[in-house]
Amino acid sequence: MSEKKILLSGSRPTGRQHLGNYVGALKQWLELQDECDCYFMVADWHALTNSYNDTSSLPENTRLQTIDWLSTGLDPEKSTIFVQSAIKEHAELSLLLGMFTPLGLAERCTSWKDQVIEQGNEVLRTYGFLGYPVLQSADILMYQANIVPVGKDQVEHIEKTQDIAQKVNVRYGDVFQIPEWRLSHSPALLGNDGRKMSKSYGNCIYLAENDKEVWEKIRVMVTDPARVRKTDPGDPEKCSVWDYHKVFTPKDRWDEIQTNCKTAGWGCMECKKVLNEAVKAELDPMRERRAKIEEKPGYWKEVLEHGNGVARNRARETMARVREKLHLYPGDSQ
Repeated sequence: MSEKKILLSGSRPTGRQHLGNYVGALKQWLELQDECDCYFMVADWHALTNSYNDTSSLPENTRLQTIDWLSTGLDPEKSTIFVQSAIKEHAELSLLLGMFTPLGLAERCTSWKDQVIEQGNEVLRTYGFLGYPVLQSADILMYQANIVPVGKDQVEHIEKTQDIAQKVNVRYGDVFQIPEWRLSHSPALLGNDGRKMSKSYGNCIYLAENDKEVWEKIRVMVTDPARVRKTDPGDPEKCSVWDYHKVFTPKDRWDEIQTNCKTAGWGCMECKKVLNEAVKAELDPMRERRAKIEEKPGYWKEVLEHGNGVARNRARETMARVREKLHLYPGDSQ
């Protein structure tokens, strides 16, 4: 067993990754892959919880997402990158954990309350959507994860995982490692139109885009609405461009940027050009890695197949332990 702490994270295969994905998750993953024994999961079963009517995009989205992950610097020699549905033990453990999960715990999930109870979205009134926190708990506990990187809106899911794991442990002994969450310190990035960054809004800057495409999106970014003319002073705290500067632009330029905004020393376009260069500096190494990856069209699939094998072996170990502790028939896991 590795002496490193075990980390589990992942995301639904939604296709191309954007700067919001990078800042909110991928950048932290890169920082942690040398520190932890990392498992990064393409959560395709989770994609079905709210998109079960049409799954035709899953194969291509899985390919695009995996290539983006690799292009950021996730290293399959350091981390296990795998597909959730390839590890059938996740379904088995989810079923077992469901036996220990009070219905009220599932119904208290924010997504269920907001989208089904308050908004009356009958399409999502399904067992899968109600129970996805249990499946998420199975994902985490399967690898005995110590650390789960999350945003603030996901903390409740880790708390539910802790509750379920503790309930099992109290009755059957030391079955599961109790995970802890680790919050991302990076701010959430808005889209270039000032709204939440979302593919459905068409306001994302994607990691795979070229210099021209990125600049066209930065060029039209929403700035301080009070700054109508170039000579009007601005307030960086009311400008989404400044939020991007705090993530991508070196700190030794922050004072210069703020001063030129507040005194109208720069127009917004000058400020955006500085940001564009900073974003380019972040994306250029990814572009180089992507070019090498795309020279080997089957490489992304080889990475997943290898990761699936590693994850499957670890999952079988966990399920052998769970079956023994819960006095279940040994099955194929032993």
